[in-house]
Amino acid sequence: MSVTVNTLPNSPFRHTIEIDGKHSLFTDLPVKLGGEGSAPDPHDYFDSALGACKALTVTLYARQHEIPLTGITVAIERDGSQERAGKYGLNVTLTLKGPLSDEQRTLLHRIADRCPVHKLMTSTEVTIATHLADAEASQ
Repeated sequence: MSVTVNTLPNSPFRHTIEIDGKHSLFTDLPVKLGGEGSAPDPHDYFDSALGACKALTVTLYARQHEIPLTGITVAIERDGSQERAGKYGLNVTLTLKGPLSDEQRTLLHRIADRCPVHKLMTSTEVTIATHLADAEASQ
């Protein structure tokens, strides 16, 4: 899997994001940081990854176990006020739709916290190695 981010011309911070050459997204900074606010910023994508993963994990689990889930809404509220101090808070509210018993609701709530992105964000050591491309490739 590869992700490539490229600057767009004539825009101070707007970039394209290409994922495996199959999907195109955009990113920008908020106006208060000098961007145009024309697309989600990287924090928005980080938070969205968690919400999407929880929704897909719960939906897949419900279908595999014939739980009558008819839909899910995952609402995420970010508290980034202490990010520079090493704390980043995400408050997640799940709305499970369908004729679910209390037991099924409790089970799906537990399953939501087992999504791969939740695990990645909370219990995995992530290493990042950043390298410069050859100067010739930069021209």
